[in-house]
Amino acid sequence: MKTSINAWSVKGDTGFEEMFAQISAAGFDGIELNVDAPGTAHGLYMDMTDGDIAAIRALSEQYKLPVVSISTSLTANMWGDNDPAVREKVKALVRKQITFAEALGATGILTVPGGMNDSRSLLTSWKNSVQAMKEFGEEIKGCKIKVGLENVWNAFFTSPFDMVHFLDEVDCPEYAVYYDAGNMHAFSSSEHWVEVLAGRIDKVHVKGYKRNHGSINQGGIWCDITDADIKWDKVVPGLKAGGFDGYLTAEVGKVDADQPWDAYYKMVRDQVASICAYAD
Repeated sequence: MKTSINAWSVKGDTGFEEMFAQISAAGFDGIELNVDAPGTAHGLYMDMTDGDIAAIRALSEQYKLPVVSISTSLTANMWGDNDPAVREKVKALVRKQITFAEALGATGILTVPGGMNDSRSLLTSWKNSVQAMKEFGEEIKGCKIKVGLENVWNAFFTSPFDMVHFLDEVDCPEYAVYYDAGNMHAFSSSEHWVEVLAGRIDKVHVKGYKRNHGSINQGGIWCDITDADIKWDKVVPGLKAGGFDGYLTAEVGKVDADQPWDAYYKMVRDQVASICAYAD
């Protein structure tokens, strides 16, 4: 397996060239970029030109740091919205992510189904998300970019069986699981998700989480990847046994204000490399 880092983990005012140079120097094998609202120095935006993207691709090649996937902060609540116009907006966003992925050499993207609120139940959000994704699935048939559905803290996927059920309902091979190995650790065990989702996982986020008292449903704290009580020695071999052998992408934040950024990047790279070693 290989090491990667999400651009959200990079200092916010860092431009693209500086970011590629620093992340490459830290020893990472790849990087994940994000489609965001305008304002981030190294974010991708909906109105970026072909020339903008070509310049980023040139930096990726110059620093020998592949763009491995395209995430986004903009899909929250949209797939499950009752308004068809909102669901069309999220389709346009995912189209753009796919276009960026193709142009930058990435093989997958991230999106988040769901979106419950006081006026929209889990069942309604599920039905809306399935309908919209089935419609979009017809459009992307044959696409070589995998559309990865992530398990996040939005109460939509609370079990790996939910993800299996959802993908089976959507019934489109271009969809896969974008698995976050830390996002369920407060209430479940990551190695169990990996077993259930075997053969469906296309991309992986890693982060650290430590449970209070070592018990589920007792809360906990975010921590360094290698300080977590996630059983990486079971998760990573489980990923490989299930057919995944790609990048483990760190999605983490710097917490020590006194730590230099270059030291932080190297620390995260070494932490990801240490859990990658469990695949050997």
